[in-house]
Formats: sequence, C-alpha cells, structure tokens
Amino acid sequence: MRHRAHGNWTPSASIRKIVCSETYDRPSRSISVNLRDLRYFVALAEARHFGRAAERSFVSQPTLSGQIRKLEEELGAPLFERGARSVSLTPLGEALLPHARQALEQAEMLVELARAQRDPLSGPLRLGAIPTLAPYLLPVMLPAVAEALPKLELAVAEDLTAALIERLRGRELDAILVATPVEAEEFAVRPLFDEPFYAALPPGHALARKRSLSRAEVASLDLLLLAEGHCLAAQVEELCRSPQGALRGRPDLRAASLVTLVELVAGGRGATLVPALATRTIAPSARRTVLRPVDAPGASRRVSIVWRRSFPRPRAVQALADATVARLPGIVTPLGSQAAGTAAQATQRSQSGAGSAAS
Repeated sequence: MRHRAHGNWTPSASIRKIVCSETYDRPSRSISVNLRDLRYFVALAEARHFGRAAERSFVSQPTLSGQIRKLEEELGAPLFERGARSVSLTPLGEALLPHARQALEQAEMLVELARAQRDPLSGPLRLGAIPTLAPYLLPVMLPAVAEALPKLELAVAEDLTAALIERLRGRELDAILVATPVEAEEFAVRPLFDEPFYAALPPGHALARKRSLSRAEVASLDLLLLAEGHCLAAQVEELCRSPQGALRGRPDLRAASLVTLVELVAGGRGATLVPALATRTIAPSARRTVLRPVDAPGASRRVSIVWRRSFPRPRAVQALADATVARLPGIVTPLGSQAAGTAAQATQRSQSGAGSAAS
C-alpha cells in the first residue's frame, strides 16, 4: 500500500526494507533476501571468519562464501571487508546487522507462536548447559522430561557460561542452565536448586579423617582448579581464599574437566572441590578419593535456567524446570514453588548423603 503526504509518496517502514523506488511512477526494483542468506550473514558477522561461520552454519566454506557474495550483489554493496585471515563488517554491514538479527528472531517467533498455539509443550527445545553440570544433571533430567513431557524434543549443547549466554542471545539456544547470576534485562531467570560443594582429598590426607571441613581448612589445601573460563573455578577461588586474600593452589595444574581433577586428586597431586551432583559419579572410586562436605557459608552454587523474555514458549521452559526439580536427588536443595518447605529436609539429606559417599 502507498501513502501520500503533501503530494509525495512515503513508503511504510516494512516496505522500505525490501523495496527501493526513485519516483512514484517509475517501477521499483524488488530486492530478494531470504532467511538463509540472513543466517549466513549473521554467522559471518559474529564469527569474523569464513571457516568458523561455515562450521557454525553446517555448510561448506565455498557454499557460505558464495551465498554471501550473492547477498552483496543483491543489495548492491559489500557487507564485509575481506582480509588475509579474517573479515570485518563494512559500515553498511554494521548498519544491517541488528536488522538481520531482528528479522531472524521475528521469523523464528512466527514458527514458535504457531507451535505454541497448537501445543507449547511439543516440538524442539534447544538447551545449553555448562560442562560442570551437564554430565551430572542430565541423567536426572532426561528421564524426567521423557516421562513428564513426551512430546518435547530436547536437544542439549555443552559450553562455557559466556558462550552459552551469547548463543542464547543469538537465538542458537532457547534456554541455558548456568551456575552464575545472569542479570541482563532481556533474559528471564528461574533458580532451580542450590548445590553444595564437597572437598575431594587423597585417602592419606591429614584432613581425610574429619567428617567435614571448615572454610579455614579448605583454604589450607593445595587446590587443583579448572581452567580459566569455567565459572566453577572462580567460585572455588572465592570460597577458598584465606582472610588475607591468599589462595593456595597449583597454577601449574589446570584441568579442563572435573573428571581430570578427581584423577589428579586420586594420584596425590592435591585436593579440589566438586559440586554435589558430581559426587554421585565419583563415589564408586571412593577408595582412591575421599569426599567430605564443606561446612562454611557460601560453600554452594545456585543453578538456574535462563531464557529470552521474547521466547514465545515460556511454558515449555517452566515445564522442563518443574520436571527436573521434581526428580532432584536429596544432596541438593530444590528451589521455587516445588521446593516450599523442603529446604531443611534437603539439607539433612545432603549431610547424610555426604557420609555415604565419603568413605
């Protein structure tokens, strides 16, 4: 539809994005841009590398490069400045990027709104989780979801917290499970449970004879930590600093996984802290590793599920959370409506669970 203003035509905002016309009477040239081209454009804009963008888009590098060139030809101007090892956005590319992201989100919402109208608890749900949580929570979550939400198709990705947040923001994921606060206004957050930490010690350690460790005793340990980027590493460092701010650790031994840390402990290379859910996996190896609860304020982490406020199927995320919380083992403290009045019982179960897993 065309609108007149004082004898001149003013195109509506939605038309202006796809049609250019020099005069009212002259035929316009229609610009054809499809969602696939926009996805490739956004992927390359974020990766700034053709190979990584192609991998992220599940296509070959020549395919992605060819489609980007076709998009530039269609628009009549370059979107990227190509370098020998990387690419950067031109001023036009910078200007178009937020509109491309918005167009992709709106297109996704069309599909999701239609699905939500039919059945919000069916169809795919893309969930991200941090590496120190996924291997230990998923065995609890997946059977619970399969039973409570049989039509929900859960796809799980594992990544570090910062990457998960960016993937959630970029609509690659629908929700994420993290253990650090996320306060951005664009996200909704639901705390799921508090998970205490346990000290993992070699069997011959002097503190292995104690039933639990104080904060001062934990601060005296030669700690083995996860590599930089893991939120658990930062949480353990904060908990284990002495009153003077010092941290006894092994900077020469940084591991990429909890499994590696526990093996180093078993080999007598130091001690570490592990979240409660992980102790269920470590317990069979207890003859080589002693687990003791940490009796100190703040010796736990809070696990939450996070999603975009614009996500059109929040009921699916809430239902996923409900199903998970309902199946949590007693070594963690569930939170929210399902956890009302159970905190004390969960704490008692946590203490009794520590004794059975420790020796």
